[in-house]
Amino acid sequence: MLRIRSIAAATAAVAAMGIVSMPTPAQAAGSVHLYKIYYDSPGTDRRSNTSLNAEYVQIRNTTNASVNLRGWTVTDASNHRYTFGSYTLGRGKTVTVRTGRGTNTAANVYQQRRAYVWNNDRDTATLKKANGTRVDTCSYNSTRVDYKVC
Repeated sequence: MLRIRSIAAATAAVAAMGIVSMPTPAQAAGSVHLYKIYYDSPGTDRRSNTSLNAEYVQIRNTTNASVNLRGWTVTDASNHRYTFGSYTLGRGKTVTVRTGRGTNTAANVYQQRRAYVWNNDRDTATLKKANGTRVDTCSYNSTRVDYKVC
């Protein structure tokens, strides 16, 4: 009997310290979220399409179902906005939103810009649903690395 009480007390103490944590329902079910921002493309920033497309944001779907992103937006702190057209992100898939010009595929969509969006030192990405509900944000504040895993 004493051993059972000791185990129960130890379990309660560990849980109270926050060492044991259960996933929230949203985490358990998965989410659509910002995954990575590559904000400083390699080499000299000369606005070539290759350099512009090396700057990107990735969005990952960790749910068990495909998600229709039509009307969803990705913005930076200066309100540069990319709005998804007809696009469905498959379950377990990632889409890369590239800054420059190109032809959209299942894995890559293009903002069709001729200038950079993401600041090389600090910025914030915000992902919103078509109705304006904020889904996720990811900020960075560093010139030591070129990307941020959110």
